[in-house]
Amino acid sequence: MSTAGDWELVVGLEVHVQLKTRTKLFCGCLVQFGAQPNANTCPVCLALPGALPVANAHAVELATRASLALGCTLHPMSIFARKNYFYPDSPKGYQISQFDQPLATDGFIDTVPRGDFPPVRIGITRVHMEEDAGKSIHDRFPGVSAIDLNRSGTPLVEIVSEPDIRSAEQAGSYLRELKLILEYVDVSDVSMEEGSLRVDANVSARRRGATTLGTKTEIKNLNSFSGVERAIDVEFARHVSLLEAGEPIVQQTMLWDGVNVRPTRSKEGSHDYRYFPEPDLPPLVLEQAWIDRIRDGLTELPAARRRRFTAAFGLSAYDVDVLTSSPRIAEYFETLASASGEPKTAANWVMGDVLAQLKQTGQDIADFPVAAAALGDLLRLVRDGTVTLTSAKRVFAQMIVSGDAPLDIANREGLIKVDDDSQLSAWIKEVLAEMPDEAARFRGGEKRLQGVLIGAVMKKSKGRADPKMVSQLVARLGT
Repeated sequence: MSTAGDWELVVGLEVHVQLKTRTKLFCGCLVQFGAQPNANTCPVCLALPGALPVANAHAVELATRASLALGCTLHPMSIFARKNYFYPDSPKGYQISQFDQPLATDGFIDTVPRGDFPPVRIGITRVHMEEDAGKSIHDRFPGVSAIDLNRSGTPLVEIVSEPDIRSAEQAGSYLRELKLILEYVDVSDVSMEEGSLRVDANVSARRRGATTLGTKTEIKNLNSFSGVERAIDVEFARHVSLLEAGEPIVQQTMLWDGVNVRPTRSKEGSHDYRYFPEPDLPPLVLEQAWIDRIRDGLTELPAARRRRFTAAFGLSAYDVDVLTSSPRIAEYFETLASASGEPKTAANWVMGDVLAQLKQTGQDIADFPVAAAALGDLLRLVRDGTVTLTSAKRVFAQMIVSGDAPLDIANREGLIKVDDDSQLSAWIKEVLAEMPDEAARFRGGEKRLQGVLIGAVMKKSKGRADPKMVSQLVARLGT
């Protein structure tokens, strides 16, 4: 009797990414999330008779940049094609996409090792350009569905992986690295909440050791990475259950409701779409010199930045992962490390205080009120002994509110470090008087109380006392 362990999961992913353009792919209508329904439409994206599409040059540039960042072979000539199918939110009755001559092919993504999951290279079959459909709205008007065509014609790239993925965790790792690469090269805002990154998962199962692919099903429009992973596991279990029972897998399109997958329609093949070259658009021809300029202008990619941070700053893999989790966080850290001269301290502040503040306020680091150079000034005050670490935390909180320089805040708030023996001794005497039992036990040999007494002195000084000198002075009491 066979078991689920006798079966191998095979997954390929299709990722639709909205390009970061001001206008649509084939007309001048604005791309604007949250606009009034059907406000951003025109004869072209409404497919009115006689309206002709014109390709958006900026969209072509962004698609090219994405293709190069993914290690693809970019084709100097690609062809737009009509993909014929009916959806109520597609006014043309077809979609302008690319078929047998796409923009780019043969790329890859190397996943990042996490925990027990080693790195793996996932092939990318193709990257092609296409326009988005509109949006059907089912919950705004009781008993009827409405159509919003604002999204119709929005520029997309579809990134199709090879069926190289063998676990839900690999799928999640691939998607996270893909999202990060696209964010680094600034081709999309990759917001799954706003629908600018959507995932379709093609899932099949086969006997371990088999080389032919099983019948696949496609789970459509997954909008979170955790959702992708859960849906893949659930669908794989369904496949295995059917195969174990000797029942066939039906090739069909599935939807994920957060708990289960359910079928919606039979899955089309490419012949069902009746592709043919778009008669209203010429071939997309890219000059090699233009491609080279785009390639030369690519920013440092996440994998390269991780390697450089590890070598240059001696940070752990965990620290590097956090600090490179967005290009803006990486840039902030690198500026801070340079300004402070202390990379590890800079890393601790970014991963701790800075990211905690961003999480609390929901801000993007691009809008953070404390510039990296200003925070570097504060870290130098700590390094040089001008303020204690405790006082630095208070100064940082004031910098967020006022934007003032850290030294000005430290002077104004009386947070300059105190290392005067007489003042420190006075604070210690006050603490001993307020904590006579602890003081007596410490003098009697309970050395663990030293930290309690030092903490009380630091609290009394409001963090201004030099902790090293306080430690020395308190230690003398126990000898």
